[in-house]
Amino acid sequence: MTDPNSFAAAHQPLGGKTALVTGASQGIGRAVALLLAHHGAHVALAARNTEKLNVVQSEIQAAGGQAHAHTLDISREASIREVASSVLAVHGTVDILVNNAGITRDALMMRMKRADWDDVLNTNLTGTFLLTQALLPAMVKARWGRIVSIASVVGEAGQAGQVNYAASKAAMLGFTRSLAREVASRSITVNAVAPGYITTAMTEGLTEAQKSAMLTHVPLGRAGTDEEVAAAVAFLCSPAAGYITGHTLDVNGGLLMR
Repeated sequence: MTDPNSFAAAHQPLGGKTALVTGASQGIGRAVALLLAHHGAHVALAARNTEKLNVVQSEIQAAGGQAHAHTLDISREASIREVASSVLAVHGTVDILVNNAGITRDALMMRMKRADWDDVLNTNLTGTFLLTQALLPAMVKARWGRIVSIASVVGEAGQAGQVNYAASKAAMLGFTRSLAREVASRSITVNAVAPGYITTAMTEGLTEAQKSAMLTHVPLGRAGTDEEVAAAVAFLCSPAAGYITGHTLDVNGGLLMR
């Protein structure tokens, strides 16, 4: 990843743009927020953990970037509406939306509790729908926008023990393609990034045996990094990706090839 300390001197293709990144307190969301700020965007950081958000905000500001933290529970519609209204009140619009927040509640289908199904679908899918819906009118009015949702290779290939998570991420891909058709005439692009095995707090819970087993299926022979996922997101948010919409960009080391 480019040195965040060089924010001020770097070419900034997103200068003057406002970006909202959910799940920005750690992992992929944090990496995306840092890189978008490096590219000149004013980043609205959103997540449940206010303390961690403030750390990310300080990182960006110390490097010369612009960021503000907003406490968001993406599983609650009231919280989504409140944060969307707050960001729009300050900036007037949100040019870039990165739907990154997500959870897992893994279990085999026969043992999965209804609450675990509902929690994952409400957070990963319904939360994405509600936040995008809340911010879309401002993008339509501005006749420009970038919406990027973080899906998963699991939503494309499936994974035993993750029917809830896989369903939420597969649905996100359909959501992306359909919305892309709705808003293309307003110069708004809608894309997804589907990471594979990425080293994050979520995957650090795996045992060494599980990690080794995963790597046997990755042709590049290693886990990806959150910075590599962030680079894909930043490209899709950039002016250079203006002719790409309804697309899913795989960042998986060859785990799934299409």
